[in-house]
Amino acid sequence: MLFKAQTLEAIARGEVDLAFRRWTRPTVKAGTRLRTTIGSLIIGAVDMVNLDKLTAEDAKRAGFDNIAALTRNLRDGDGTLYRIAIAGVEADERTALREEPLSQTDKVALMDRLARWDKAAEYVGYHRQILRMIADHPGVVAANLAAQLGVETIKFKRDVRKLKEVGLTISLDIGYRLSPRGQDFLDGQ
Repeated sequence: MLFKAQTLEAIARGEVDLAFRRWTRPTVKAGTRLRTTIGSLIIGAVDMVNLDKLTAEDAKRAGFDNIAALTRNLRDGDGTLYRIAIAGVEADERTALREEPLSQTDKVALMDRLARWDKAAEYVGYHRQILRMIADHPGVVAANLAAQLGVETIKFKRDVRKLKEVGLTISLDIGYRLSPRGQDFLDGQ
């Protein structure tokens, strides 16, 4: 489930707490979190609704001036219309993680995890090589880094996301950089 930047800003300001989507099946569930640029959105209720039951209040809470504007924004199609409540926003836990100092136990756990990932990738040292490339080339387009490694861009981005999950990298508008935690990990190798 994607949101436009202006909608995310309105959510952060507390002006928007609903979204409407047409889906063949919901892509989010109540009680889950959705990571965004403003933090993790907490998903409240996800309910099927009829278009003719929408109110002016629904439109306003979804960031639209009126029902007509909301209706124009909805994708045409056969999908069912869902009303998604946004119950709140929390800080992305990866933001705090990337600033945390690494203990020796953390370093050993990360080395083990990267070794498992390398084994699955059938390329010993692959994930450390990604970290080194990002350290040496911050802000470089993912496709260029992927080409240097000889892997597809989609695979490279997926592998960088894994490193981000454990607090080692930070995504930039273009490319990546190491987090303090990532630099500490790399320096200890």
